[in-house]
Amino acid sequence: MPSPNTSATKGSQDVWLDAAFETLLESGIDSVRILPLAKRLKLSRTSFYWFFKDRESLLEALIARWREKNTQGLVHQTEAYAENIVEAMLNVFDCWLDPNLFDSPLEFAMRSWALQSAPVVSEIEAADATRIEALTRMFQRYGYDSLAANVRGRTIYLTQIGYISMKTQEPIKVRMQRIPAYVEIFTGQSPDARELQRFHARHGYVEE
Repeated sequence: MPSPNTSATKGSQDVWLDAAFETLLESGIDSVRILPLAKRLKLSRTSFYWFFKDRESLLEALIARWREKNTQGLVHQTEAYAENIVEAMLNVFDCWLDPNLFDSPLEFAMRSWALQSAPVVSEIEAADATRIEALTRMFQRYGYDSLAANVRGRTIYLTQIGYISMKTQEPIKVRMQRIPAYVEIFTGQSPDARELQRFHARHGYVEE
């Protein structure tokens, strides 16, 4: 059993995993290695093995955390309570503005990793399918037929992945100004003033 001082001398699984995530985002997957992580954390290299069998198990944990955060975050938003498709769409848009729901830099890093790893390609493909299916089901719940629901879901998702892949940056004011048009394009319906006000409020945005 680890002693009471284990956290100070060896870190914790989350500490090592957080450092791996930071390194992945900063430098790419090739930099996620045990010795550099130990130096970053000012911990011994051997302390890594208290929490992970080897580097491969650390990489598997990285994938699992990404899957839980980004895929489950998006799926959860497609299932969140909404009175109509416009509110449901705005729930999904929360993902693009709140990194606690969907981490875009992490998504970019994972897709970059996939360029050199066939297993990660498979993970990305599975995530894409799950996310698009969740968006499709969302539209179906609000009366869209299967084909229209799938096309709309794919369009929304591929648009956002394009934003991420191109590392597009928009001032919050510009993004908020475009939201109503995106909602109308994706759903065929325009958000009303109250729906937009609620959306702005939960993101701390005050319209000028």
